Formats: sequence, C-alpha cells, structure tokens
Amino acid sequence: MAAGDPQAAASFVRRYQARVFGLALTIVGVRATAEDVAQETFMRAWRFAQGYDPRRGAVSTWLLTIARNVAVDVLRIRRDYPYDPATLVDLLTARRPPLDDPHVDAVADRDRLRAALLEVPREQAHAVLLAAFYGLTAREIAERERLPLGTVKTRIRLGLGRLRDLMEVTDG
Repeated sequence: MAAGDPQAAASFVRRYQARVFGLALTIVGVRATAEDVAQETFMRAWRFAQGYDPRRGAVSTWLLTIARNVAVDVLRIRRDYPYDPATLVDLLTARRPPLDDPHVDAVADRDRLRAALLEVPREQAHAVLLAAFYGLTAREIAERERLPLGTVKTRIRLGLGRLRDLMEVTDG
C-alpha cells in the first residue's frame, strides 16, 4: 500500500474495515458519522502509509489510532452529544440501560463493554471514558477533576489495561 498499489489498499480496507467502523461507531455513536470517520481513516492511512514503521507497533494499532483521532476530531467539531462524561459513565455502567435511549444502542458490543466497565473501579472507568470517548488529555482530565496529573495517568493506564484484559483484546 505504501508503494501506491491499489490492490494492496483494497485488501487492507477489506481486512480492517469492520474494526475501524466498530471503533468509530463506539466513539461517535451515529452510523452515518462512523462511516465518514472510517472513510477518512482509510484515506489518511493511504496518504501516510509510507510513514508507518513496523518497529513502533502493529499495523492494526497504527490504523486504529488514526481512527480514534479522526473520531475524536469529529466529536470536538460536532459537540451535539447530549451527555456529559459522568452521565455517559452512568449509562455504560448501568445494569439495565434505558430502552428508549438511542445512544446506548449505538455502542458496539455494548453489553460486553458495560460488563467490563462494571469490573473496573469507577474512577478508572471515568478517566478512561473522558480520554477515549471525549478525547481529553490526561492534563485536561486532571484540571477538570482537580486531581494530580500522575493520578489521572495511572487511572487511565490501569483502567485501559483492565478493560483490555476483560474484553480479551489482542493486537493483530
């Protein structure tokens, strides 16, 4: 793909399109927007394929990082999410989500994610959601929550590690 081979690019898209779309849908919560995020992700991957360095991580990690960044950029621009982060934590960790809530159904693998979030300490889940879904940096979270930066970084790291284990996520 880095050499500009359209066949390689098509194969690459077929291989990763479900994962990219799933991540985008999880973050933005709207199918049409997630489709746009996925398309932009693959456009950026095509454009910057020569910059990928396999020594720095798996190609899937590189691609999903691009997808996350695009999705977060879209959310920052859109700003029509009706939930503040605390409400989102409550929705995702509730044992029974409100059936009439259109945003809860948009979360890919919501039942697994909800079950995993119930296993993660609440302060870690809150920090992870602020970082992953709202795109806040650890410094922004620390300022918002009036916590030491190191505490926030630790909560994010531990929370992501615990979620990764609970969701049985592997690279590749």
